[in-house]
Amino acid sequence: MSLPFAVLVVLVALLAGSLYAAAEADPYKILGVTRSASQAEIKKVYKRLAKEWHPDKNKSPEAEDMFIKITKSYEILSSEEKRSTYDRYGQTDDTQPYGQYRHRHSHFDFDEAFFNFPFNKNSRDFADGKYALHFDQYVNNVVPGSFKRPYLVKITSDWCFSCIHIEPVWKEVVQEMETLGVGIGVVDVGYERRLANYLGAHRTPSILGVINGKVTFFHYAVAKELLKQFVEDLLPQRLVEKVTDKNQLEFLNSWQEINKPHVLLFDQVPAVPLLFKLTAFAYKDYLQFGYVDQGISDTADLLKQFNINTYAPTMLVFKENIDKPADIIQAKGMKKQIIDEFMSNNKFLLVPRLVNQKLFDELCPVKQFHRRRKYCVLLLTSDEESFSPGNQAFLSFASTNTREVLRFAYVYQRHQQPLCDNMYDILVVILERRNAAGKTLYKPVTAWNGSEEDQQALVDELERLHKDPSILNYDATLPELNNEFASMFIIRWVYSSYDYLTEVVDDILHNNWREMMPLVSLIFSALFILFGTVVIQAFSDSSEDKQTKPKGKDGLKAENGSPGGASRPPKKSFVEVTELTDITYTSNLVRLRPGHMNVVLVLTHASKNILLSKFAKEVYSFTGSVTLHFSFLNMDKHSEWMHSLLEYAQEALRHDAHDDHQAANRRADYTGYVMALNGHKKYLCLFRPVYTGEDADAKSSEDESGAGTGTGGGIHHKLDRLGLWMERLMEGTLPRYYVPAWPGLDKITPGK
Repeated sequence: MSLPFAVLVVLVALLAGSLYAAAEADPYKILGVTRSASQAEIKKVYKRLAKEWHPDKNKSPEAEDMFIKITKSYEILSSEEKRSTYDRYGQTDDTQPYGQYRHRHSHFDFDEAFFNFPFNKNSRDFADGKYALHFDQYVNNVVPGSFKRPYLVKITSDWCFSCIHIEPVWKEVVQEMETLGVGIGVVDVGYERRLANYLGAHRTPSILGVINGKVTFFHYAVAKELLKQFVEDLLPQRLVEKVTDKNQLEFLNSWQEINKPHVLLFDQVPAVPLLFKLTAFAYKDYLQFGYVDQGISDTADLLKQFNINTYAPTMLVFKENIDKPADIIQAKGMKKQIIDEFMSNNKFLLVPRLVNQKLFDELCPVKQFHRRRKYCVLLLTSDEESFSPGNQAFLSFASTNTREVLRFAYVYQRHQQPLCDNMYDILVVILERRNAAGKTLYKPVTAWNGSEEDQQALVDELERLHKDPSILNYDATLPELNNEFASMFIIRWVYSSYDYLTEVVDDILHNNWREMMPLVSLIFSALFILFGTVVIQAFSDSSEDKQTKPKGKDGLKAENGSPGGASRPPKKSFVEVTELTDITYTSNLVRLRPGHMNVVLVLTHASKNILLSKFAKEVYSFTGSVTLHFSFLNMDKHSEWMHSLLEYAQEALRHDAHDDHQAANRRADYTGYVMALNGHKKYLCLFRPVYTGEDADAKSSEDESGAGTGTGGGIHHKLDRLGLWMERLMEGTLPRYYVPAWPGLDKITPGK
């Protein structure tokens, strides 16, 4: 009796658990809607609950689980097919993870059963909380930060079985890479679909790296050593130079040319340690890095010259004196925090040359508080050989300085002529910067040739400054410094092009054919267009030759007049403007030819006549360009489409309003906005109208009534600066706001 009774108890318990799980997984109960609820009602309830239970806003322990249930329930009820399946059978594939299982086959599927266990949803707490990335966080923090350190980002999603497999390796790599200074991020596709699309990540799990704003995907098996090598390969190849006895003088002597201190790391491993490479990348703007392998015979003289202990890694910093290091650190297992502090204390030479505005701002910062004052002792000199003794004397004088409030620097007059226009001789100046606009207080001290009298005069003035800062009795507004290293742009461009080509080849080698199809299609399309253009051009040239034979003197004069042909004057006496509707949407935007743009004016029924007239006048001079098309969009019909599209231009819209009150009144009024839409590359440029301070609709009606008199009220003034904006559009200097996919005009157009 006891055995059947025990079996009965187990069966009852299993049945009760199954019923409880089924009730708990009911999407209607989770969302709190009836079975007859419409899609609009379901969507409204989902938005409210998702906002209420989002883990970033709700800190209760059950918030994450509840948010997952809400999301899964909405996925079922928002799909007519899934909703119908649930209504008929009481469950779908999406409801099984809550505890209900169905056996469709006679065998036991271990993968499916393990995938559906409830403990799976808490197995990735390690990554999901601390390292979760959002779109704004990625754009504002990760992208700028990637110019100082690489980022390793994992793309995952809820109930991703493959994600569980890589979790132990990922956790181990993250713990090691984070201590080295690598940034870590996790993107959950279920919550951040926009960011995943922006990154081009369409599969889970995926791992990618971000450096210098560029995204590179990891294509190999997820193993610790391969991921470490991937991070190392992200870094530029020329960060650290291998230094031996043969090239050490050339390496250290370049301090004056590149205007940077030099760092040498001595270690016994043949490859440059990853921590040192990451440090070199973080401080590449300030320091030049070299590596000495202690295990080879070509470095024996270097080890002897600087008395290097071979039992621990040693780091030396050299400034103007290449025979003696300015600073040294030696320790086994150097930590990142110690290295960062060491680098920060040695970022500049004793007397650096002011070669650009960025260096000037860091050496001679603007005064903020009385206790944080910084005075710059500036030598205006030349790079000619005859000035070398005076320059060396200034360096010797600066090397004895112990006051933190004093910074010593020099400039070459012929390179920074705007700065030296009011100073006619070679002299020393003490200055203090007062604001970012360039206002500076200064005092000329003495003409400088390095003599003892000059040095004593400078000592006396510095003593007076220490007692009385008001001796800086001259003021001037300094111009921005020239960038003396601007000529190196071509070299950097060549290196960047090489890195880009390498990345393209790597993508081609590792991507599957499905991912390569857009690229292959683009190449064949370009070849087809090129071939077709050549054929058409050949036939058109032959026909034009026949037509141009009877030309007289006027024809020859027109051919020789280069200005008229180069400026592409308008071919018509009017502007052809079409309405952007669901019928013309595909041809005028989605399938717009590469290199072509559609300039779209946003208007309303009331303001249509006035704005179209003004728009035609402003863009008429640009109608000669064959790559520009002109359209208008009626806000009364397609306001929802405008809201959806301008979500990707929020940065521009934030600067559009002067205060919160104006922003509230004008948030939904896009009348007078102009958008340049590039359908092929999927980006837009935005023109914000001149604000007239008047209600758009009310004024538009007045304008229409006064249109016959030519007054036009104030609405037409919104496009007063459109001509200047069009010039910047043709120059390519406008900000671009990229769109992952164009919203469908026919789907979100309310009837009005």
